[in-house]
Amino acid sequence: MRRQQFDGSFELLFIDGFSEDGTRAVLEELAGEDPQVRLLDNPARHIPCALNVGLAHARGEFVARMDAHTYYPDNYLQRGVERLRRGDVAWVSGAALPYGVGGWSKRAELALGTWLGVGGASFRRGADREFDSDTGFTGVLRRATLESHGGWDEESLVNEDAELAARVRQAGGRIVCIPELAARYVPRDSLKDLAHQYWRYGQFRARTSRLHPESMRRSNLLPPVLFLTVIGRAFAPGRLRRPLGAGVALYGLSVAGVSIRSAKDASWRDGALLPLVFLTMHLAWGGGFLVGCVRFGPPFSAIAKAIGLGRWRWRRG
Repeated sequence: MRRQQFDGSFELLFIDGFSEDGTRAVLEELAGEDPQVRLLDNPARHIPCALNVGLAHARGEFVARMDAHTYYPDNYLQRGVERLRRGDVAWVSGAALPYGVGGWSKRAELALGTWLGVGGASFRRGADREFDSDTGFTGVLRRATLESHGGWDEESLVNEDAELAARVRQAGGRIVCIPELAARYVPRDSLKDLAHQYWRYGQFRARTSRLHPESMRRSNLLPPVLFLTVIGRAFAPGRLRRPLGAGVALYGLSVAGVSIRSAKDASWRDGALLPLVFLTMHLAWGGGFLVGCVRFGPPFSAIAKAIGLGRWRWRRG
């Protein structure tokens, strides 16, 4: 972040949720030696709250979100601001490219390099040209744009970028993904952490879909359907188990086929364990989505749109 090659001045705002792993001491040292660095507190300890703290203290015309656990190109700020200054977009982002650093992290990288791992999320695929996206991975926006939308929704503890993106697009703003802003992010390095991450993703995807029905992709429905199919196969009456079992078998064949193709350049161990990564991601996301439907209310309008039921609108009561 400090190596950013930018034609002008910029500040680096680090928003810390009172971390206890030595991070704060490092940031305090950096702030003491580099006037570009400012350390801010996030008492709420949630991501959207941290982002709004940064927005409230930002002094520049442009704001770039740069997450931890991610490696950004040295011209990230420069290219993002240049694209915004052309005036026809509201949000400039880049592809989110997985970059494994440990055993399970590398297996997650393999999984996220396939259609079975990313579904319909176009921003998770690299590209050699600019394309329009329904949301963005971090990215650069004008501060005025963020302020006009009230910043990030602090109730969206996860999926906060997708929720903000829905509001930006509803207001007529374009979100583009350009190859120069592609960044490498490090996936979770254990199945437990990966499951927790995707469980929360699924829950708040349900909330975002309820708030913004047009934001749901058809592929978002597959993990909860898989979750229900697996549970149904285990507990349904005997007459229903055969068709449900066929659905589980079809999923298993898909996972096996994708795993075999993905593991050609990996070790045999990674290839053999890759199905566990897919299963963890899909069941955790699907189960989380169903819990989110209970927690926040079912996104009926979003589901109707996703499966092509025209302009049906579901209303309370």
